[in-house]
Amino acid sequence: MTNADGTSKVTFDWKRWLFFCLGVGLFLLVYYSPPWPDAVDPMGKHFELSQQAKGALALFLLAGTFWVFEVMPIGVTGLLIGVIQALFFIRPASEAFKDFMDPSVLFIFGSLTIGMVFTKVGLTKRLAYKMLMIVGERTSRIYLGCFVVTALLTHIMAHTAVAATMYPLLLAIYSLYTTDTKPTRFGKGLFMGMAFVAGAGSIITLLGAARGIVALGFYKEIAGQDISFFELSYYMAPIGWLMVFLLWIFFLVMFKPEQDRIPGLREKAKQLNDEMGSLTRKEILSALIVLGAILFLSLQSFVPALQPFNKSAVILVATVMFFLFNILDIQDLELVPWNIILLFAGAMSIGFCLWQTGAAEWLAINWLGFFTEAHWFIFVMGISFFILIMTNFIMNVAAIAISLPVALVVAPYLGVASEVILFSALTVAGMPFLLLVGAAPNAIAYSSKQFTSGEFFAAGVPASILLLAVLGLIIILVWPLMGMPVYLGT
Repeated sequence: MTNADGTSKVTFDWKRWLFFCLGVGLFLLVYYSPPWPDAVDPMGKHFELSQQAKGALALFLLAGTFWVFEVMPIGVTGLLIGVIQALFFIRPASEAFKDFMDPSVLFIFGSLTIGMVFTKVGLTKRLAYKMLMIVGERTSRIYLGCFVVTALLTHIMAHTAVAATMYPLLLAIYSLYTTDTKPTRFGKGLFMGMAFVAGAGSIITLLGAARGIVALGFYKEIAGQDISFFELSYYMAPIGWLMVFLLWIFFLVMFKPEQDRIPGLREKAKQLNDEMGSLTRKEILSALIVLGAILFLSLQSFVPALQPFNKSAVILVATVMFFLFNILDIQDLELVPWNIILLFAGAMSIGFCLWQTGAAEWLAINWLGFFTEAHWFIFVMGISFFILIMTNFIMNVAAIAISLPVALVVAPYLGVASEVILFSALTVAGMPFLLLVGAAPNAIAYSSKQFTSGEFFAAGVPASILLLAVLGLIIILVWPLMGMPVYLGT
């Protein structure tokens, strides 16, 4: 703000400092609290909550508060996660900061460079114009077209890579909606919707995310059964696609576009597409590099010889080739959104912290303890709710790894078939709608500056309730009709 004489006026941001004190207060309250009771699993085994594990829970609360209310830049909060672990001896600095260069973080870096390349060479504009020529001028159809394309792409490639590919395309579409730099309802719905739908689509095949492979591995070890690629898609397709179309309606209601249509958009898109002329050498080369990386990652699920290759290394090969062939240069490297990368680096660090200290396992066992004598449906929804919350804070792979084995052990005592536990867990783990750190597409969408983390959380609460309601109906009505055993007592 400025005074009447033109000098700047310093205002005290009391809300920011209120939430800062709240986060710090929660951390100190938990960290310095007396020892907490052990968690006891159904087999009678005790799990102690060590001081380091209690510190991990305290940090979990601080980070969540800072991220939701944007007390400081989200990437700086990510850095703070490593700093606090080291200063309060929750984990050694060598472990806390090592996670900042975890392969998953580098995969996000590689995905972001793909988006940069598509934007720089013009491929995203071509794709955007082609799609707009098909869906037309109505903003509701633009929502639908973007969401359907996002969901379809997640069937054949990782949802992080899909988000990185779709993001510049959405920027190109949005530039035709308005040139105003202020956020709009259409912009919020377009980018947040892409992130939500990327999660919904990614549950349908094993190619959408790594969580499916991990869950099937646990399932085979504990339940002694194999789930095939196509069996997983058979059961997950109904709920995945139902959520895609429900999310379309959800965003039309929550973020109804200011304009019902964009007059002359189809003709404008056709004109802009024609002005671009034929594909350039850099566009063709960029497309071939990206398609090569996507093809390699997709074939890893079918060709055993390709499985040992790390996904992050593969995506970084594409990054290196962009610079090798002068598609990107040093100026582009300096434009990388490090705020987003540090956000995910911090998320990886807190996730491993909760896992390695035993805090997450202690939480899971205590939570499931409430349902050991509950109705089978309440038990299934209870474990689904726990995984839904955990996957917003830690890697969905870690949330499944912590919760699924315990749930599969408890399930037979309540007469619950193991299949319904597996598929319910995979459903909610794929759709973290509450926090930006829950999934890479959330953070990539945040780069648009169309919404705050608080607005994302506010939209995510009803969307998560919708997800749980749909899951409950699918468990009771749809999966049994499709042949899935749900309750062993029937």
